[in-house]
Amino acid sequence: MSLIPYAFARPFLFALDAEAAHDLTLNALACTQGTPLAWGYRAALVADPVQIAGLIFPNRVGLAAGLDKNARCIDALGDMGFGFVEVGTVTPRAQSGNPKPRMFRLPQANALINRLGFNNDGLDSFVANVKRASFRAKGRVLGLNIGKNASTPIAQAADDYLIGLSGVYPHADYVTVNISSPNTSDLRDLQSDAALDALLASLSQRRRALQRRHRRRVPLFIKIAPDLDASQIAAIASALQRHGMDGVVATNTTLSREDVRGLRHAEQAGGLSGAPVLEASNQVIRQLRSALGKKFPIIGVGGILSAKDALGKIDAGADLVQIYTGLIYKGPDLVHQVATAIRNRYRAARDNG
Repeated sequence: MSLIPYAFARPFLFALDAEAAHDLTLNALACTQGTPLAWGYRAALVADPVQIAGLIFPNRVGLAAGLDKNARCIDALGDMGFGFVEVGTVTPRAQSGNPKPRMFRLPQANALINRLGFNNDGLDSFVANVKRASFRAKGRVLGLNIGKNASTPIAQAADDYLIGLSGVYPHADYVTVNISSPNTSDLRDLQSDAALDALLASLSQRRRALQRRHRRRVPLFIKIAPDLDASQIAAIASALQRHGMDGVVATNTTLSREDVRGLRHAEQAGGLSGAPVLEASNQVIRQLRSALGKKFPIIGVGGILSAKDALGKIDAGADLVQIYTGLIYKGPDLVHQVATAIRNRYRAARDNG
């Protein structure tokens, strides 16, 4: 449990503009990590080690990409009890993202809408921040999430991903390729059959070269959208296996507004996260597990606001889970609750069988 109950901080943060609160929180974490003030949010790690994609995860609960785009707060976020942390999305060149306002809370639905648009300080700054963090030295797993610049034509998207992969490879435990954000024009087109085949072939070839250069193989995960039909999911699953990808992150935010109609901000453009995406994400996970078999690694993300939600992802077929919007609504204690529930579920299964 964190020292300072989140219930005291949330009313203050929720009184601010959503992005202003986000920036204030990250600035505070960046300033306090590695200092005695980190005790305010530090929590004991729930030990539940598991080997996935050749990596030993200290527990099955991670932070999803998007919260710490510039990798400024890796150690602070790790102190909240996450077994793994994923930061980014980073693009080769710095970019400001979409015009503000671009982040909106829907408290009645425990949801957020964002159209940030991969706002980040660029690859060089990102890598410098990663190198300063001590998270990996403590035995935790760090994922680095890469994307393309908005100004890069979609036909040249692979060039940006290859630059990103080369830049983060020496510093990552795994790399996630984000082809599913709804906030970069045409990005989701990369999930289509021919485009995905070409991109994954390029990534696989570059990874082989990087593996020889650095004498280590870094797993590659692909992050996909929840707004896919069964045939699209089947095609993606086939491409992942064909090109030797190591896992899939399911899912990103949704464009659907079916579960938030009539709520304030519901019609804002952007990706919807939080509780309304839970079942759509779980459905994608179920279909992926069916298509990929029992052993292919799946990270389940989308709509986890309780231990029950996390167990639902495990039941759907996820090996690991990630939290983002739930952290904003429920606070750091959610990490401990989810990790404990998952550990207890697997212990009970071992004891019974």
